[in-house]
Amino acid sequence: MEHALTLTLRPITGPDELDLFNAFPYVLNAEIEGDLTAGRRRPEWLWVALRGDRVTARAGWWSRPGDQQPLVMDVFDVQDPDDGVRLLRAAQPAGGTPPDYTRFLAPDWRDHDDARWLDVLEKSGARVFVERLRLEWRPGTPLREPGDRLAFRPPRDADELIGLMTLVLDGTLDAHSRDDLARMTARQSAEQQYREELDRYSSPHDWWRVATLPDGEPVGFVIPAHNGYNPIIAYIAVAPAHRGRGYVDDLLAAGTRLLAEQDVPRIRAATDVGNVPMAAAFARAGYITFEHQVDMTWR
Repeated sequence: MEHALTLTLRPITGPDELDLFNAFPYVLNAEIEGDLTAGRRRPEWLWVALRGDRVTARAGWWSRPGDQQPLVMDVFDVQDPDDGVRLLRAAQPAGGTPPDYTRFLAPDWRDHDDARWLDVLEKSGARVFVERLRLEWRPGTPLREPGDRLAFRPPRDADELIGLMTLVLDGTLDAHSRDDLARMTARQSAEQQYREELDRYSSPHDWWRVATLPDGEPVGFVIPAHNGYNPIIAYIAVAPAHRGRGYVDDLLAAGTRLLAEQDVPRIRAATDVGNVPMAAAFARAGYITFEHQVDMTWR
């Protein structure tokens, strides 16, 4: 019997054990070797539970290059739930609340996924925080023609963009932003997102666009970028005073067109399942839902 074999819990020793770590099929497997090279992962952040030479569970963490601590756990697969629980206890980074967990799934995952990963994570104290749509625009999809009611320009400086990011948090439907607002001011949340995410994209900042009325008043912004994996719409928002007038369609078209002009193979984006207006805007722009994303937290 398998459980007669001693359970070993350990990180992999290096890239030569990637085949061992990738014993479970998962959409991120193909990226892990490149992530190790780029510094987004480390061997000590990739753990396996072994009974003999059989992998019964695995867990992996990811960070931005240069970070000393993992930012998120984005790989967790279990064959044996008990071993999965033990693996989490052994492998979770020490000190404080564990990093959040993110999983990518088929849109109809509830009909086909056995969800053992979910049961084990809930037994370990995690809870589902939000489910998100992962969206994709593909070359050949028609682009909305530019209108004349808005003008587009790059932000004048970081302070202007952070100010707009602060403004658009009023009434936001994004679960992560709403969670931030329960713990910090809108300005603090905007500064943190700018510093820890937007400013760290290696793609040109002059891709970013602020939309203005003919008199120069900003109505919103869109942040086209490249995250190291794909061209993305990193952030899009309309100021509260200008919502409900369809400006989001103009913003999304401008951001999509800018990236499409770079001859990219795809453009990706994401929004919460519960953010119905934003999901509808992406659908109108020709983005399709290719995956769902479940975010879980121990907070």
